Formats: sequence, C-alpha cells, structure tokens
Amino acid sequence: MCRPVVFALFGGLVLSSCAPLETYYKPGVSLSLLERETLACEVKALADVPASTVVRRLPPIYVPGRKICKASGKCSKSRGYYVPGGVERFDPNDGLRTRVERQCMADKGFSPVSIPPCPESVAQAVPARATTRLPALSEGSCVVRNSNGSFQIVNRS
Repeated sequence: MCRPVVFALFGGLVLSSCAPLETYYKPGVSLSLLERETLACEVKALADVPASTVVRRLPPIYVPGRKICKASGKCSKSRGYYVPGGVERFDPNDGLRTRVERQCMADKGFSPVSIPPCPESVAQAVPARATTRLPALSEGSCVVRNSNGSFQIVNRS
C-alpha cells in the first residue's frame, strides 16, 4: 500500500512510499556527505544562475456569440464575451540552474539515479534500518521508505 512519507533529505519534500528515490549517488559515501555536497552544489548553481522570475500576462480569449433559432424560425444572436487570460509565472533560468547543479555533482563523482520502491514482500521481509552509507547498486536494488522519513536501500539477488 502506498502512503505519503515526509522525506527530509532534500528540502522536506512530501513523497509517496511508491515513488522511486531520486537522488545523486556515489557508492560508499555517507548520507551526511551527500547532503553537504548537494547543498553546496545547489548554492553554487543558484549563485551562478540566479532565479529570474518572469511574469507574463496571457491574452484574453474572445468567445463569439451564438446564433439561437426557435422552432418558429425566429433567430437571435447572443453577445460574445472575453475570458480573461490570466497570469503565468516561470523562471527561464531553472533548466540551466539544474544543469549547473548536476555538473557540480558530477565533478564530485556523483551521478543522478532513480531507485525503484521495493515490492511489499521485500519491504516486510527486511529488518527496519536506515541507510547511512550508500551501497553499490545492482539491477535488483530497491528502496524501502521508513515512517520517520529515512530510507533503506536493499540489494536483492
């Protein structure tokens, strides 16, 4: 069963226990070092490629009137109207900032990975522990999310 879990490693995101673990990875590294290196690269990327929020007004959309005819054959036309366009906010630097962060982490030997969640049978069979040092990954690697926000990487054979 999937349930939301608070995952504090990268900014307190709320993730589902069914979601894969998206993180940077370097076998043998402690989670505390991973957190320090990730934060350093996030700060570097933000300094190198600052946020630049752009606010853009979207144009209104005109909906033309309709011709309405009665059974008697008498027709009339309803008036057209405008639907407001709204406002759009985005950061055009977001993609480049992400690339700078990834390059910074790659320079430190980390690679982005996505580790799938373990099947329920595996999650219930392993003793509850938290991963503190990143193990070598294999094709059978999966992740168990603990209720306290920590996770455990399991290498199945």
